[in-house]
Amino acid sequence: MSRMEARTGRSRVRVRGTVQGVGFRPFVYRHAVALGLSGFVRNDSEGVLIEVEGPETALSELCRVLVECAPPLARVETVETLAIPSLATTGGFSIVESRAREEPSVPVSIDSATCTECLLEVEDLSDRRYRYPFTNCTNCGPRYTIVVSVPYDRPATTMASFDMCDLCRSEYEDPTARRFHAQPNACPACGPRLHFTDAKGAILQESQEALEAAVEHLCSGNVVAVKGLGGFHLACDATDARAVNTLRTRKARDDKPFAVMVADVEVAGDLCHLDSPAVRLLESPRRPIVLARRRAGTAVADAVAPGLPELGVMLAYSPLHHLLLSGCDRPLVMTSGNLSDDPIAHEDEDAVDRLGSLVDAFLLHDRPIHVRCDDSVVRSTERRTQVLRRSRGYAPEPLRLPVPARRQVLAVGAELKNTIALAKGSMLVPSHHIGDLEQLAGYTSFLQATDHLCHLYGVKPELVAHDLHPEYLSTKYALETDLETVAVQHHHAHVASCLVEHGCSDLVLGIAFDGLGLGTDGLLWGGEFLLADLRAFERVGHLAPVGLPGGTAAIREPWRMAVTWARAAVDRPTAERVGDLLDPRADQVLAILERGAPTQTTSVGRLFDAVAALLGIRPRVTYEGQAAIELEAFATAVDRSDAPAYPVAILETDGAFVLDPAPLVASVIDEIDRGIDSTTIAAGFHQGLGTATAKLAARIAEDRGVDTVALSGGVFQNVRLTEIVEDAIAATGLRVLVHREVPPNDGGISVGQAAIAAMSSAI
Repeated sequence: MSRMEARTGRSRVRVRGTVQGVGFRPFVYRHAVALGLSGFVRNDSEGVLIEVEGPETALSELCRVLVECAPPLARVETVETLAIPSLATTGGFSIVESRAREEPSVPVSIDSATCTECLLEVEDLSDRRYRYPFTNCTNCGPRYTIVVSVPYDRPATTMASFDMCDLCRSEYEDPTARRFHAQPNACPACGPRLHFTDAKGAILQESQEALEAAVEHLCSGNVVAVKGLGGFHLACDATDARAVNTLRTRKARDDKPFAVMVADVEVAGDLCHLDSPAVRLLESPRRPIVLARRRAGTAVADAVAPGLPELGVMLAYSPLHHLLLSGCDRPLVMTSGNLSDDPIAHEDEDAVDRLGSLVDAFLLHDRPIHVRCDDSVVRSTERRTQVLRRSRGYAPEPLRLPVPARRQVLAVGAELKNTIALAKGSMLVPSHHIGDLEQLAGYTSFLQATDHLCHLYGVKPELVAHDLHPEYLSTKYALETDLETVAVQHHHAHVASCLVEHGCSDLVLGIAFDGLGLGTDGLLWGGEFLLADLRAFERVGHLAPVGLPGGTAAIREPWRMAVTWARAAVDRPTAERVGDLLDPRADQVLAILERGAPTQTTSVGRLFDAVAALLGIRPRVTYEGQAAIELEAFATAVDRSDAPAYPVAILETDGAFVLDPAPLVASVIDEIDRGIDSTTIAAGFHQGLGTATAKLAARIAEDRGVDTVALSGGVFQNVRLTEIVEDAIAATGLRVLVHREVPPNDGGISVGQAAIAAMSSAI
């Protein structure tokens, strides 16, 4: 058939996924024009809608490139094509005004690190955006943190009040330009400006002078609060021990590590041992904090991450960060702008009020942040990347539900490391990291995030999923709504979150090891073997229960668990001897235990605490998980092949298996008495617990006929333990699921809750 005789047609093409705010319409425009097609493309509340007419071969080619050649920040989920009557148009192809519908469902794009092209402009003395801290284009810059509603157009963002100058407007309206419909587009003539203020918020300098003043303050050993993309950082010179310790004192943060920001991957490599996956993570548009093994003898002050072999390092991800690091020419501490467990500050007035006592000055700007979004934290190992805090650069990127929800679901998460999640059809949307809800500021942030995410995705919840614990503020919120609620057991939610990540809805053996979560029997679980899917679970095994003397005090003071486990594993005289070395109140704890501790727990996290305290590593903690983190650090000094494996008993009681670590704890105490090195004992603890866990898992899987094991819960952030368990289970031929994109800790609870509630709606 000749070119003149080629068959023509008209198609309506619906593209769903992350396709707004990422340069998708100009991408479609350029390809449609090149293919000689006519029609239009627009954003709407479902994604991108294309009507296109021309030769059928050209129509097919356009559909191919939509999937295979999409812009770098786009994530195309589906492309649906419908043949429609031809209009016989020859008027070319155009980009038309966005159209909103009643219930939006299009994913909102993540905030993305500055692209190479924009960074070159910032560094080019002849460019009109030279040293402009808010340079961006359709391939980079803020998205989620500035969007107020959808469709994602400038009037629906916090850039609405900035009128573009003629030059910026021409870029914005040119479909062939890199900044076509880049909603945050601006320049020094028309865009946001910097302000440098004192600790009380009084403006001292503006624009370039503000940047120079901030650099001078940082280089002089001062602490500066820097307003970034999703909130404030507290910044200081990471090589200045005095500055770092000043920040620690002011923030009342004794030991918890600070993140360090550097200019490029070469500097990061000078500070840490980086493999190829870690480098790819650092340089990716997501720009998370990457935990990597630190090098000895670097200029970074020891107080940045005291006592830890890893350093949290990230690359500059905004032009402002690049300019600060270029001016300072040294690594900078960039830790969350908050006090204690409060959420990160993101509004100027609130930041001055809450952070003014912590800093010497502020570097502010007048582009409002609509929703706070803290930095993401990722660990990269030889085997995998594991997200530990899913926030900027990842949220609110959706996941896909294994089974679509028939009703719209809001899942409100846990009390600590809170996130929320929405389920709508096949889409599951986890929020950014919200944080702990124990304080009013955290709860207020939770309410704001809930309202905002529901608004963005057009979700009108019909079901609210929550934890069993009645004292969680998230649970109280759920029960105070007028909506139908679904109570989800904490460890079932952990396992379900792992299943969602792997697209699995089958029955598995879930191993959920964490700190604490309320069980269906009223006890505090934390070392659970569950036969589970997205519908229900059966508890088929658990760690041996012991007392939790002092309740939450035992979490802050691991010596209490050391005394408890010494008594349970050996005898009272041994517990007294251990207690005498750890704390003068040990007799009181033993008295409580003799009377019968009112609270019992099966927590593996508390077992880690006990062993860390027995070894004298951490009798008391200043942040959650500190004892376990430092115990793992000790263990990594010993190669796995050289580690002993202390015994763990496997028992059967009342129809359930019990993993009893009493022999393991007794061995630890005996090894301490014999003067064995603490690193060897820490390694032997990990090896013994890990191999026993895998042995019990294989036994249950064979008995119950399952072929897949899912590992979840905060304890499985421990790389050493995870790999021991994973290797031993895989050696039996079973499939092992381990978290990658969804945090194994309580940050993933809302994902599991949403999936379980969605499944209940589908039954």
